[in-house]
Amino acid sequence: MALNRKGNVRLPPEVNRILYVRNLPYKITAEEMYDIFGKYGAIRQIRVGNTTESKGTAFVVYEDIFDAKNACDHLSGFNVCNRYLVVLYFQSNKAFKKLDEAKKKEDNDRMKQKYGLSTPDINKK
Repeated sequence: MALNRKGNVRLPPEVNRILYVRNLPYKITAEEMYDIFGKYGAIRQIRVGNTTESKGTAFVVYEDIFDAKNACDHLSGFNVCNRYLVVLYFQSNKAFKKLDEAKKKEDNDRMKQKYGLSTPDINKK
């Protein structure tokens, strides 16, 4: 690859080595994933979703951030079995946001019950 890896190469803050891939064919294998994503550099790990909630998704972890950026740039919109891949950088702060919100609501409800408060929930419509 002819990427300049030396010097002051500035990457956008969301760029990292972990890619989150959506809209994969449900029957795709890890080997097929390695064939597609391995063309862009050394891969540390691929995790293909295998539950009902995670089918059609995968995480691809590259050894090098520049390889991950190259793969993201080239494979977003790539056609695999008549499905166009959605390739994004994994952002942990967004991934756990729903979990955090659910935990905050649970804590809030517990405090209301503990102190006998019954305030109307302003989030409900």
